[in-house]
Amino acid sequence: MNIRIVTDSTCDLPENIVDQHAITVIPLHINVGEKTYLDGVNMTRSEFYTQLPDFSPSPKTAAPGPEVFTQAYERLADEGALAILSIHISETLSATINSARIAAEQFTRIPVTVLDSSQLSLGTGFLVERAALLAQLGKKVEEIVSNLQGVMKRTYVFASLKTLEYLRRSGRMNFAIAKFGEFLQIKPLLHMNIGKATAFRTRTQKRATERLMEWLNEYAPYEKLAILHAGVQEEAEALYEQVRSFFPQAGEVSIVQITPVLGAHLGIGALGFACISKE
Repeated sequence: MNIRIVTDSTCDLPENIVDQHAITVIPLHINVGEKTYLDGVNMTRSEFYTQLPDFSPSPKTAAPGPEVFTQAYERLADEGALAILSIHISETLSATINSARIAAEQFTRIPVTVLDSSQLSLGTGFLVERAALLAQLGKKVEEIVSNLQGVMKRTYVFASLKTLEYLRRSGRMNFAIAKFGEFLQIKPLLHMNIGKATAFRTRTQKRATERLMEWLNEYAPYEKLAILHAGVQEEAEALYEQVRSFFPQAGEVSIVQITPVLGAHLGIGALGFACISKE
């Protein structure tokens, strides 16, 4: 394959798809005190969510440095790649893509194109998988990027959170706002499309679930659809039974536990969907 695809561990693609398409995945860092874990490498997702409530201090996350991307690009060039397309989590959420851009600018052996997915989790993953398929069909980088930019408009991730506590712990939310939200029992909702992360508030879990269903109906029918969850497999399976009629029929991924580097911010109990609407 002349064009190789690089992404990062927030993409949440299952290992079999990564292996099938020879996708290179760069892990982000999870820091717990003086210990550093590579996302998806030296701590399993189950281990992370089991330990998350008791971590002290709370986990912090960090983007990999440019040198990590340079090493990956060097390896792919050594393997015979003629070009690289590096697709990453939205720059509105992480500095990861900036490291990729710095590495790409300095790397001269083969062309490297860096693309902001404008998404997170499987919102990114679905685009990465599509890029790999197009590369296997012999499409040029420019053709792949143009195709993905059209698909991004139809790609959504939306989820409800059980608590604001983990956003507060991770430093991604003002402490006073987080505590005020908990006092009022606010159930936050997150919605992501074309790089715009929007937060919504509901007073009850029932209303939060209803809002998820409204979005699910609004964006149907689907080319791709998956349920995302953070440490609540049984709830995800129950949700799948409730909405299984929405899923495409061609053996799609249905339930995915989000990677720890995202779970550190969203917290146990996050539950929602990643999807690509049909044109």
